This record gives sequence, structure tokens and C-alpha cells, in this order.
Amino acid sequence: MNATYRILVVDDEDDVEQLIRQKFRRQVREGEYEFVFAKNGVDALTRLKEHADIDIVFSDINMPEMDGLTLLEKITERSPLLKTVIISAYGDMQNIRTAMNRGAFDFICKPFDFEDFERTLKKTLAFATQIRETLGAIRENNILKMYVDNSVLQFMNSQEYERSLLASETVDATIAFVDICGFTSISEREPPDLVVRLLNKYFDIIVEAIIAEGGYVDKFMGDAVLAVFRDQDHLPRALRAALAVNTRIQAIEDTLSDGQPFLPRVSIGINAGDVISGNVGAAALRRFDFTVIGDVVNTAQRLQSAARPGQILVNEETQKKAGGKFRFQKIGDVAMKNKARPVTVYELLE
Repeated sequence: MNATYRILVVDDEDDVEQLIRQKFRRQVREGEYEFVFAKNGVDALTRLKEHADIDIVFSDINMPEMDGLTLLEKITERSPLLKTVIISAYGDMQNIRTAMNRGAFDFICKPFDFEDFERTLKKTLAFATQIRETLGAIRENNILKMYVDNSVLQFMNSQEYERSLLASETVDATIAFVDICGFTSISEREPPDLVVRLLNKYFDIIVEAIIAEGGYVDKFMGDAVLAVFRDQDHLPRALRAALAVNTRIQAIEDTLSDGQPFLPRVSIGINAGDVISGNVGAAALRRFDFTVIGDVVNTAQRLQSAARPGQILVNEETQKKAGGKFRFQKIGDVAMKNKARPVTVYELLE
């Protein structure tokens, strides 16, 4: 019999508990899921102490006593392997961005679309299971036991070791870098409130297109977005998201403080392959960022740097992986930093 997954749901609305119990009553009855409920962040931390085997957390943002963003920080600090999905009101992009930058694994919107809720639940549980299996494989490695001192093995079986390992893995994914072209010069000459308002407006459009295709924002980097697409069909979903971003941004016309029009454009680089996913940061500062690194990520950024405003660029390997479902135009060979040979580049057209 498979083990029961234990899920902590943190929300101060009474009907959330009733809806979830009703929706998943079969899975609960069959022992597939067990739900633990809390009314706010303080209550949630108590539940986490009572149930050390919580697999994942779903948390609302706006709650009394302790809000979801504060809870997320405390979970990341105390249990870096425990993944949290943020529950947010639709369109609350500022809080969503803050949550993703603080280590949230994913987010869902209210009112609940329970099909999306269940897909997100299964995806997050699958990720949590991978981490658990990786830890188990390391602990149970008989060859390792032959050569490693027993005190080291005891440390590897401790919670301290789980915290220090910080959940790194290699995953097959598609990386998309989206940069708002020319925005640095805008930020240097325009009033701060206008700069922030425009940037948030463009980020909202970019993020909505990414989320619509099942991707997530890894981080915001100045006026650029690093997005990651995982699981089935991650490359086609990333390409569709990029096309949607390009189309929507090109339809915008804004007015600057001097009355001149501003037509925003994005340059996008996309690359697919194996990336390292894990918590990267400085233990001395107790600050870590769950992110993706590796050559695939670096190449995606180089492709974005090579793209002109309105262009979406991929390398030849990614173009071949996309098959015949998308139309590309060959640009030619482009010299890129830290690449011994020029990279053959294609532009995504449709």
C-alpha cells in the first residue's frame, strides 16, 4: 500500500476547509491524502511541529496574526526541503512575485479551480517525493557505508543534514529569459513612480503568459524575467508563452512624462535541456534562493542578449527538439561569451 501524503492547508476562511474535504473525500477515504488545516501562520507553525511528516504546504497570503509571506520565510528558514504553494487572489501579482522570490514552489488563485488545484498538488507532491527518494538513496547507499565513518553516516541521517543538503537535482526543463528592451534608459530619465508603474505593468503581462502555459517565474532580474518550464511538453509550452508575451507587449503604447510615446518591446532567449535545480546562496547570511543553474541557463541568457527587440531566439539543438510544430527562421552563427565555437541561432516566428 502506498504511503499517505500529508498536506497542510493554511487559510482563515472556513469554507476553504469544507471545500477541500468535499473535493478530496474519496482520496482521503482511500488513504491517499490526509489534510491538516490551520487558520494562520502562527497556527501553521504549531501544526508543523505536531506533524513532522508534512509533505507540502498550501498557504493563503492575507491572514490574521501571521500572513502567508511571513510564514513562507519561516518555512524556508526552518525546513528548506518543504515546498509551499501560495494561494492568492487573482491578479495579485505583486504578492505573487514576492512569494516566488522568497522560495514558493508555485501558486494558485482564488476562487479555486479544483482541476488546477489538483494538478498543482500532484506536481508539488511529485517534486517532494523526488527529494525524499534522493535523500533515501544517499542514506541507503551500501557502498558509501563501506567507506564512510559511522559518525558521518549518523550526521547524514539527521535533520541538520537535510537542511544542509538543500535539495539539489538535475531536471529536464526549458529556460526562458525575457528582457524589456531599452528600459534602463527609461529608468534613468523618467520619474521613479512612472518607471515602477510601467515595469509592473509589463511584468504582469509577461507573468500571466508564463503562468498560462504552466511555467513559473524563477526570479526578476532588474527589467528581465527568468522563467522555467518543467514536466511534460515543457518546450512547446515555453515557446507558446514567448510568442504570447511578444504579441501582447507589442500591442502596447505608453506615454512618457514629456508626452512622447513609448512602444515597449521584449527580447527573448529560450533553451532546453538538463539544468541543476537547488538552493543557492550564502549560509553566513542565512539567505538562499531556489533557482536553476548550468550551461542551459547561461545559453538562454546569451541568446536573449543576442536577440533584437521583438525577437525570440533559440539555438539549433532547441530548434530541432521543437520539431515541426513551430516555424523558425535561421539567423546564422553568433559568437557567444564562454563558447569556444559560434552558436547557430534560429528565430521563432510562429
